[in-house]
Amino acid sequence: MNEFASNVHWQDADDGAKHATREFLTETDTGRKRTGAVWLPEGATSSSLVAFGHGASGDRYQAPIPYLAGQFVKAGHTVLSIDGPVHGLRQVGPGGREAFGNEMQRETMVDDMNADWRFAVNVAQSASSHELTQLAYFGLSMGSIFGIPMLADASKKLPTVVATLGLLGSQGVGHRLGSRVLADAAKLTCPILFLMQLEDELFSREGYLDLFDAFASTDKRIHANPGLHPEVPTEEMRFAFEFMNRHLVG
Repeated sequence: MNEFASNVHWQDADDGAKHATREFLTETDTGRKRTGAVWLPEGATSSSLVAFGHGASGDRYQAPIPYLAGQFVKAGHTVLSIDGPVHGLRQVGPGGREAFGNEMQRETMVDDMNADWRFAVNVAQSASSHELTQLAYFGLSMGSIFGIPMLADASKKLPTVVATLGLLGSQGVGHRLGSRVLADAAKLTCPILFLMQLEDELFSREGYLDLFDAFASTDKRIHANPGLHPEVPTEEMRFAFEFMNRHLVG
């Protein structure tokens, strides 16, 4: 049995911010849908793929993904964003945090998402007009729950150049998942920007710092801002783009 389905359905779309994109949908031999979007730059000048993971309440177009995708495409990079396991084009039940709460009980949830990411990267490479040789990643909250294991996955094909992570701590996601995220964080050596909300109602300050300390990177920085979980200041998004793009262009 092939790991990935052979047929990928494409459709033209926009991301809600008037950026043209192409959405893909496929289904594995076991019936698991894999869905997402690819933004392609005009006259691509970069060999980088910038990948996005969204939060538990959103989908592939959750803010700030469309804004950042537009910035990275202007800089010549190919951009990829995929739906979470029960979100977007593969929504289960009510979707969002409610459906994700049930999904978190599955033992293979993280490994299944790693396989989804490997497939999606292959899709983005096939859609690009030139070879993609390096990966950057932006994912907060649920985007970090899945992004950290994806970046640590030894079987992924592209080396990671830089990542923006955060809105996540080692506590608040259950012992099994928290232990997995900490173990995978210890495998990451790329430059990392880590975003923290000081009054986060979902994750404790101690859990945030435990996760930050676990990253093996020697080039990592933490930006802590006042406010609840979703109240990340807009200027952090601009900084994230500048931080990541600086590493991508060398």
